[in-house]
Amino acid sequence: MLFADPDYPHVVLSFTYRGFFLELDQSTEDGLPLYAVWATYDRGCAVAVPGVVSRTEAIYKAKRWVDRRLKPPVEAGSRQ
Repeated sequence: MLFADPDYPHVVLSFTYRGFFLELDQSTEDGLPLYAVWATYDRGCAVAVPGVVSRTEAIYKAKRWVDRRLKPPVEAGSRQ
């Protein structure tokens, strides 16, 4: 299947945060900017933030995504 108009990533910012390489992708949907963040790390890569309308929100959510993955697991029955 061929797409007439493929959507290629447009990375506008990249940085390392706590060992994860984060790439901020910017695209437009119906004339509005849309941001997503890809995270690359030693186990592979993932979409940390699938799509938000603010660059600041995308970066904030990507950092939170990393923080959650690095947080030690909570033991069953314990409170935090």
